[in-house]
Amino acid sequence: MSEEADKKSPHYHGHRERLRKRFLESQGEGMPDYEILELLLMTALPQRDVKPLAKDLIARFESLAGVLTASPEALMAEPGIKETACTALKVVQVASVRLAKAAIMDKPIIASWDRLIDYCRTSMGHDKVESFRILFLDRKNRLIADEAQQKGTVDHTPVYPREIVKRALDLGASALILVHNHPSGDVTPSKDDIAMTRKIKEGAEKLGISLFDHVIVSRSGETSFKSQGLL
Repeated sequence: MSEEADKKSPHYHGHRERLRKRFLESQGEGMPDYEILELLLMTALPQRDVKPLAKDLIARFESLAGVLTASPEALMAEPGIKETACTALKVVQVASVRLAKAAIMDKPIIASWDRLIDYCRTSMGHDKVESFRILFLDRKNRLIADEAQQKGTVDHTPVYPREIVKRALDLGASALILVHNHPSGDVTPSKDDIAMTRKIKEGAEKLGISLFDHVIVSRSGETSFKSQGLL
């Protein structure tokens, strides 16, 4: 490269090349969150230095996971994030959820329990409002369907046991796993959680469908009703 061309090249080009090389050599091992985010933003914003933006986003949303799971509205409220960059970040989130789901579909849940928990936390652990999912299992306890039932407020989701049982019958499911999130981060089951779970269990068992577990997830952990003796 000539000296004149080098002078015209933005100062961050050399940094980007070094960052890409380090990532490819290490597969990201040991790299801080802001550098991984910087690599993502580089593809969406090729004409600007995105290192300061990456650091600002990590500070605002507390982690790389916080950035990727933030709503499009929250992301685009940040200076420097428009539709193109927002789309790039949300695509990564969707890809990570689908990758986690692929690891458990059509496999016995007992043998894939840790992966199941990883999937649940990836798909809804960082949500800012409560959401409720039902995982439908066949007679061999393999996952045959995963469906969102409801979304609610920051601390409540309306759940309709009859609809859940009816859907299980439609799918020919033999067992259910209930999953919902607590945006507060506290995965302790509430009295309403316990009462609702009992209603679903009673209704399902009358029709020969068992309730395998009810799992509460958050950004920081999870609780299994079965392990807590609540089923």
